[in-house]
Parts: sequence; C-alpha cells; structure tokens
Amino acid sequence: MEKQYNHQTTEKQLQELWQSQQLYAAENNAGPLYSIDTPPPTVSGNLHIGHVFSYTQTDIVARYKRMNGFSVFYPFGFDDNGLATERFVEKKLNISAHRMARSEFIKLCLQASHDAEGEFKQLWQSIGLSVDWTKSYSTISPLVRKLSQLSFIDLYEKGFVYRKNEPALYCAQCRTSVAQAELDDAEKDAFFNDIVFKDEHGNDLIIGTTRPELLYSVVALLYNPDDVRYMHLKNKQAIVPIYGHQVPILPDEKVEIEKGTGLVMVATFGDKTDIEWFKKFQFPYRQSVGLDGKWTAQTGVLAGLSAFHAREKILKELADHGLLLQQKAIKHSVNVHERCKKEIEYVLISQWFLNILDHKKKFIELADQIQWFPPYMKVRYQNWVENIGWDWCLSRQRFYGIPFPVWHCSDCAEIIISEQQNLPVDPQETSYHKPCPICGSSNIIPDTDVMDTWNTSSITPYICYALYNENYDNVFNDAVSEQFIPMGMRPQAHDIIRTWAFYTIVKAWMHNKTIPWSNIVISGHVLTTAKEKISKSQGGDSRTPQKLLEQFSADSIRYWTASGL
Repeated sequence: MEKQYNHQTTEKQLQELWQSQQLYAAENNAGPLYSIDTPPPTVSGNLHIGHVFSYTQTDIVARYKRMNGFSVFYPFGFDDNGLATERFVEKKLNISAHRMARSEFIKLCLQASHDAEGEFKQLWQSIGLSVDWTKSYSTISPLVRKLSQLSFIDLYEKGFVYRKNEPALYCAQCRTSVAQAELDDAEKDAFFNDIVFKDEHGNDLIIGTTRPELLYSVVALLYNPDDVRYMHLKNKQAIVPIYGHQVPILPDEKVEIEKGTGLVMVATFGDKTDIEWFKKFQFPYRQSVGLDGKWTAQTGVLAGLSAFHAREKILKELADHGLLLQQKAIKHSVNVHERCKKEIEYVLISQWFLNILDHKKKFIELADQIQWFPPYMKVRYQNWVENIGWDWCLSRQRFYGIPFPVWHCSDCAEIIISEQQNLPVDPQETSYHKPCPICGSSNIIPDTDVMDTWNTSSITPYICYALYNENYDNVFNDAVSEQFIPMGMRPQAHDIIRTWAFYTIVKAWMHNKTIPWSNIVISGHVLTTAKEKISKSQGGDSRTPQKLLEQFSADSIRYWTASGL
C-alpha cells in the first residue's frame, strides 16, 4: 500500500471496481424494491455546483436504503430532446435551425447531446454516485421515443388528448407555442395610450391601451353594462383608427368601470381576457402577428415589423393623424417565456392539448396521497393546480423532439394514428401509403409538430419500469401499477413542481389511476453572489468536473435527510 493516499488514483480504481462488479445493480442487492425516479438533467449547457449538491442528496438516500436491506433501483437519464437542447446547439454553434435543413440540424443536436452526456456522466461517476449505469436512458433514444408516442396514443384513445384550432400561448423568439407552466411574470415599463376611435356618427370614443400595435386585430369595443356613459352605444358600431373597419360596441360585466376610460378594445389577441371575449362573443379572428413574430401583410403600414417597432410605428401614425391624445408611463406585469424571457404573444393555431382543467380537483387530491419533503412544498403544488387556466398544450413548432405519430387527411380532416408496431415513427420522414379510412382520399399529410419535452419527461416512471423489466413494449397497462408504480421516491428541484412533478402526477393518473411515487423530495438552488439561481442555460459552470469536486469538498456542507423515506 502506498504511504501517501492519492485520492485520484484510488477513487478511479474503486469506480472501475464498482462498474465491473455492477455493485449497484438492483439484482445484486437483495430485499424489497426501492426505486428512484432520478431527474434526467437537460442537455443544455454546463453542469454546476447546484447539480452536485442535489444529486449527492439523492445518493445519500439511495445508500441509506441499501444499508437498510432494500434492493435499490437507481437508474439515470438524460433529457436531450426539445427546445432547451435546440437553443443550446444554436447558441454553441452560432446557427439558426430555421435557416438550414431539418435533418441536418437534428444531426447536430444528436451529436451535441452525445458529447454533453459523456461530460455529464464523467462528473457523476467522479462524484461516486451509486447509479446503475447499465440502466440509463436518453429522452431522444428510440426506446423513449416509442414510449412517448405510445403514451400519446393511449391518452388519445382514452379521450384525454384532443386537437383544436385554439388560441395558444406563443413565443415568437423561439417560434413555438408554449404551455402555461413555461411562463414567468416580468415587470415591464410601458405607456397607457389614449387613442381616438369614432362611433358611426363621427363622435370621438377614447380607448386606453398598452398595445396600439394590435389595432388591425380589433374586433369590438366593450363597456360595463352599468356604466351610464356608454349605455347609449349598445349594439352601435365603432370605426377603428388607421384601418377604418367597423366593429360592434357591446356591454360586458368584466369591463372595469374605473380602469382607463371604461371603454376597452378587444383585439385578437392582446391578452387572456381578449381570448375569453373572443370565445364568449364568437368574434372573428383578425391576425396581426405572424409565426415569425413579424406583423402580417394585412396590417399595412406595420407589415414586416416586430412588436416593438410596430408599436413605435403605429403611435407615430396616430399622432400624425391627431388620434393620440396622451400617454401615461406605467409599469405592468406581462407573461414572458421562461427560456428566452421574451414577451408572449397569442395566436390561433391548430394544436394538440391534454385535458387537465376538468380534473384539477382530482390532481389536488392525489397530492395528499404522496409524502412531501419538506411538507410545505405541497402547498406550492396545490396553489399551481388551483390557478391553472389552460389545458396543457402538447404541441411545439420545433425541429428536435419527438414527433406526434399522426397524419391528417387533407380532404376530410380525419386524424390517422400510427399503428403501434410501427413506432417510433416520424411522419415527416415516413409516408402514409394507405387511403384515408373515412373518405378514401390519398391526399394524406404528416403532422409537423413535435411534443413538448415535458410530455416525455412526465413518463419517467414508465421509462424506469421498461428499463427495470427490460420490457420495451407497451408499458401503459395494469401490470405497471401492480408491480412498479408508485415508485419509491422522486427527487427534484422546487422550480419544476409546476412542470415535472405536476405533469408526472397527471400522466400516472390518466394512464393507470395511480400516483407515480410514494415520496417526493424537493431541493432548493445554489445561488450566485447576486442571489440568482445558477443555471445551465445561462452559462452554468465552466469548471471541469475535477474543479467542481474540489470546490464541493472545500465547502462546508450540511446534508439533510428525511426520516420515513
């Protein structure tokens, strides 16, 4: 034995020994099963000290359970499909997915994912995580693509999934629709602009708005039915400035009498309230914003401009015509996409949705069947579910992800689902050679959207079941809930309670009427000196795995454990 201990040499030898003997394989540890639904880190940047802390906490629980006689199943995954990886590749290689062939961009994403996963695995092995590396997965692998498409088909057949031409949250920067769970609130400086409309007799009607660039999309003016100032205008017509089209003037209880002038314009769409009025009154759709974030040709003087420049332009036009009375500087809260921090738009596009609004009460009840550590984190989950206002939009207009296994008949609009034995399938790469089963047409087109990455991450218990049983067929059956689910534990950070935790609870109930795990352990974040979360997408930590470990060892660390796990 060497006189001086060399941790680098010794630890490497031990790690090689652990791997060669498969020391942490569940089958090599007798006892009742204890399974861990480990967070698959997103392949979108560099790992940092926060990852070291959180995964070490999970490993402490895994080792503790083994020492207490459990057969611990501890797999590991990499989340390498979806927008996060796309943005990482575009930034790293200074390219744009929209300016190159889809197949070529996907190849670049696959290579970048493979390289990053190798670096990630090196760090986890250097730390000494007691993971069974023979049971690992990637969310873009053929296995997981197949399971994700099977999940979609199962929920479609059960009636939980539907497709609809629906107003959707849309990020023009990322060029994709997003889900409510992907929004953040941000305080923005703005102006409340008083603009002159005309009634059908030429009288002035003053509207206050923060979004004058949506004048082309105005479809109505509304007032509160108790507002005596405007009762005489009921069912009359107003003329929209600059564009000149006429819109109805109608009463609605949701209009606040004291806000602005008490008369509001409805545009398709400026905010969620506009969408509510659009549906309630069945207004026509007048589109200003294109899917590229530019104002459409029909907006005339604003065509081709971004939101900011369109706002500047229309305000100048209004001022030049004497139709801009005053501007009041304000601060207001707006929805931004959590990925790019750009303001969200609302557009009408055909999307796939998962019905969650009808089952919110059930999802709150399910949380009570799970042990939460710390317990107060359950309140965050409950608050989120109570305040959900949209069904889960599953569609993303991107390139690198899991396609919907669907074709569409252009003649009768029939939805044609792939046969399960052909999964995984990419409809854009695989032609549908049969006639439409409804009308017999051969005019069949592929679905071009990909799934929200959380639609795949939400089935990690089923992915783990497939790995554990080495059964890669349809796992969405009663056997999984009898043999494997609920899993023992889900460890995760608190910022994805509204996404990963919630969506996994949703999927487990919809597939098997069960909870996904018995326990959920929520960790916090390591903060920068500016008290901000360290994030991979913001550059993460450029230090090598060895440097990270040296920092980790130097810090004074307090580990917490929860009894009863």
